[in-house]
Amino acid sequence: MNQLSIKQVIREHQDKFMSIPGIEGLGQGRLEGKPCITIFVSKSPAELRDQIPDSLEGFPVQIKETGTFQAQPGDLP
Repeated sequence: MNQLSIKQVIREHQDKFMSIPGIEGLGQGRLEGKPCITIFVSKSPAELRDQIPDSLEGFPVQIKETGTFQAQPGDLP
């Protein structure tokens, strides 16, 4: 059983992953009906696979190719 919640694990690892070119964001998702960490990428997942583990602190990791994220008008305070 995980000692940290999935949100805590994401916060703990976010800076490390966001420093990797091609990674656009991290979030909580579902994989095969169970909670997972989703890493959103703008590059082909195959290009980043060696930098992204299959799991983080017991939570499975899935990679989703989304393209580049950009703030939309009105999204910022």
